[in-house]
Amino acid sequence: MEQMELQVLEPKEKVGLTIVLTGNGKGKTTSAMGMALRAVGHDLKVCIIEFMKGDMYAGEIDGFKRLAPNIEFNMMGKGFCGIQGNPYSFEEHRANAQEAIQLAKEKLLSGRFDLLVLDEINNALHLGLLDLPQVLDLIDNKPPLLHLILTGRDAHPEVTNRAHTVTEMKEIKHAYRQKIEPQKGVDY
Repeated sequence: MEQMELQVLEPKEKVGLTIVLTGNGKGKTTSAMGMALRAVGHDLKVCIIEFMKGDMYAGEIDGFKRLAPNIEFNMMGKGFCGIQGNPYSFEEHRANAQEAIQLAKEKLLSGRFDLLVLDEINNALHLGLLDLPQVLDLIDNKPPLLHLILTGRDAHPEVTNRAHTVTEMKEIKHAYRQKIEPQKGVDY
């Protein structure tokens, strides 16, 4: 079979997008990770900071190691605050989120990355682990060509108002509600 030459599109004007992935449905982090993979395919540099996750293994941890040095992956959280028997106090979760937001600000302004993913930052804000001005400061001070992705349920209206693209994942049906445990390689 003959190989077809693929067309590569170039925008007339390059713009760093702010993208919010929110809602109660599955796929917010997965969508962000897909964009990270796509960015690496274009030889862009990606930084991912996880605000809430960190107490459970997920396949992307080792997957991203294989994509180094194009992807830098930072697990900053201690799991989901207040659910699934998480043993850490609110204060410990807030301290971790504060470290993560400082790291995000450093990476945002470093000039080293083309795409910055702030995974579960919307949850961290909603739970009071971060303050709204901290998140808005990141969005407002984003370099013009940096793409910024903010994931997590319950995105604040001020965050969505500042974004170029907002997608709300809506749960229609979920295997978990049918008592099917999370599946390796698909759910984590």
